[in-house]
Amino acid sequence: MNINELFANIANIGFPIAISCYLLTRLEGKMSDLSNCINELNRNIEKFIN
Repeated sequence: MNINELFANIANIGFPIAISCYLLTRLEGKMSDLSNCINELNRNIEKFIN
């Protein structure tokens, strides 16, 4: 494997993996916040009904 093939493999495989990991890390916090908001909304609806 020459240096050009190595760089091509990094560009074709490594870059998408890095971007995917970054986006999954960013979305994890937002999903946690969304889950907390949904749980709070559920509690408020239960209080309103009762």
